[in-house]
Amino acid sequence: MSETANLLILTASIVELEAMRYTPAGLPALNLKLEHESEVQEAGQTRQVKAAVKAVAFSAIAERLAKQAPGSIWKFSGFLATPRNGKHVVFHIQEFLQN
Repeated sequence: MSETANLLILTASIVELEAMRYTPAGLPALNLKLEHESEVQEAGQTRQVKAAVKAVAFSAIAERLAKQAPGSIWKFSGFLATPRNGKHVVFHIQEFLQN
């Protein structure tokens, strides 16, 4: 079996921040919604791309993100996963930097 990768790097703006919650283990957790907009080349054509992404952050990253202003733009990195009871992919943010 070849090595598999699950790494997402996305420049996006924070459009929604939910209230901080805590996992059963006591870790801070923050649900948020991100929006991305750009132009990409696809099949030799320039394409306008927009995407809204559900995201989650835990621990110190969640605490840092909770202090950021809606509308601010960041470079996020992390991985994709589907929650046990979910139907949609969620972006798990592991780090974010000023864009």
